[in-house]
Amino acid sequence: MVGLTLPLLSLSAAVQQPNVLWLDAEDANVNWFGSYGNDEVTTPNLDQLAEEGFRYRHAFANAPVCSPSRSTWITGVLSVSNGTLPMRSRNAIPHDTINYYPDYLREAGYYVTQPGKTDYNIGGREDRDAWNEGDWGNRKPGQPFFHVAHFPESHESRAFGDVNNSRHDPAKQRLRAYHPDIPRIRNNYAHYADQVERLDEAIGKWLDRLDEEGLADDTIVIFTTDHGGVMPGSKRYLKDSGTHSPLIIRIPEKFKNLWPADAPGEPVDRLVSFVDMPKTWLSITGAKVPDYMDGRIFLGPDTEPARETHFAFAGRMVNRYLEMRAVRDKRFLYIKNYMPYVPIGQEIGYLWRMEAAQAWDEHHQAGKTDAITGAFFDPRPPVEELYDTTRDPDNVINLAHRPEHQGDLETLRAALREWQLESHDAGVLAEEIVVERAEKHGITIHELVRNPDLYDLPAYLDAADIALEADPENRKRLVRMLAHEDAGLRYWGVVGLLILGDPAPAVTGALVDRLQDESDAVRAMAAWALIDADEEKAAARSCLISLLDDASLTTLLVLNIIDLTHDDVSVYREAIEGAIDSPFGGNYARRMKNHLLD
Repeated sequence: MVGLTLPLLSLSAAVQQPNVLWLDAEDANVNWFGSYGNDEVTTPNLDQLAEEGFRYRHAFANAPVCSPSRSTWITGVLSVSNGTLPMRSRNAIPHDTINYYPDYLREAGYYVTQPGKTDYNIGGREDRDAWNEGDWGNRKPGQPFFHVAHFPESHESRAFGDVNNSRHDPAKQRLRAYHPDIPRIRNNYAHYADQVERLDEAIGKWLDRLDEEGLADDTIVIFTTDHGGVMPGSKRYLKDSGTHSPLIIRIPEKFKNLWPADAPGEPVDRLVSFVDMPKTWLSITGAKVPDYMDGRIFLGPDTEPARETHFAFAGRMVNRYLEMRAVRDKRFLYIKNYMPYVPIGQEIGYLWRMEAAQAWDEHHQAGKTDAITGAFFDPRPPVEELYDTTRDPDNVINLAHRPEHQGDLETLRAALREWQLESHDAGVLAEEIVVERAEKHGITIHELVRNPDLYDLPAYLDAADIALEADPENRKRLVRMLAHEDAGLRYWGVVGLLILGDPAPAVTGALVDRLQDESDAVRAMAAWALIDADEEKAAARSCLISLLDDASLTTLLVLNIIDLTHDDVSVYREAIEGAIDSPFGGNYARRMKNHLLD
């Protein structure tokens, strides 16, 4: 444990504290569970848990994929604020000032265990360093426990494989409105419904264990998933199917002072953001709640005012770049896309193992999708989306340009910017720029984005808005950005010109100059803009080859650019074959190499 000085509670004090069993399943959104309205999936154990506990109707993950979601959980600090949003980045945080929530539980006398998945996406500390060994069977007599049971039964991978022999009837599956109604997708839904029932069976064994050991009356049971999923277009994306997650909490009678409603079985309408959870778990167990934690306590005597809005974020997902933000109240969902020059539905090798993903892609390539079922593959998706989730639960009718909803749009747009400033959004610039700048100054990204001299977030947000307007009237202003001393502003100047396309001669010259920029990310984006506009392609290609040859931080970005521009891969083949993996992102560069060379 790091930086803690609280004394260990005596066992006589600890026995008054509740045990906690957190049932942590992977990926599935609320649409897969009986207590949330799915009448085709049989989940008796979870249904009973909902009857005996409290089912939250509005619980949302901050990130629609595992590692940034779990990074937020373990620290109580939003991963977009810590610099731990990009998948498998393992960026360090200041561990001398930010502990993990189990550290505080241990100081409060708890035996804390999580033998399953960690995946915190944080460097500088081993994931399991905060946890005790095994499960509650290893604790001292009378010592309270906090145990996280991990359930891979609902993971995306369980939707892979043969989808033709499911127990569930494909014809009875309710497809999301954005999916074409074709047999292969229906079969995949039915196949995954089988997996959700296996999840329920696995959960039942843990609940039975509590009963068998006489612990049920002393133990708070929490069930949730780490984010939404799992059919294509849900996990990794910011529509409700990717973030709206089940949250069921059963609280024994002896701890009824923690109840969020008058009696068990009542649904709870409070809006809960996943970042609220670690702070709440510390509060209800009597542990110290550190001031630096984001979120709001939503249970017990220290309950804080309910939030009116939930915020979510998506960054680099596996080997693909996707930078989006979202804000949601109980009715409207607003999404802002910081990369409207690439399709949302870029092929991700892991996801494309799923029969439904392959079928959807092939259906679209055959020209059989419509405006709704083909929007996922739109090469120029909208910058802003607004959905009335009460009337449009699948988020397919974009209201952002409708006059009667401009007030709603402006309210949520303003709320998003305010939140980005308050939370020190570390993802407004290219990942490579932020990593390089933090390394240059010998600090963490968490510290970098809190230093306005090193990370001028208001200026970056303004520049991004100018770039995203796609207004030719801004062309001269964007060109001026290319000469700014701050690489962050040069980056947005290039992005704005990329979005506009077809540059005038003066613009082409300015972009060619940026091929020699001191920032590799700016160089790569300038090459992208030139290739997209079919201007000075030889110079642009030479720049990208040089970045691959030099083992730049931008290796993964460059490989994506080659793919997304549909440029002639043979021009780059030697450089691609010789490219090494990016220093962050695991083996994702290798995956892109294989994709391109295939």
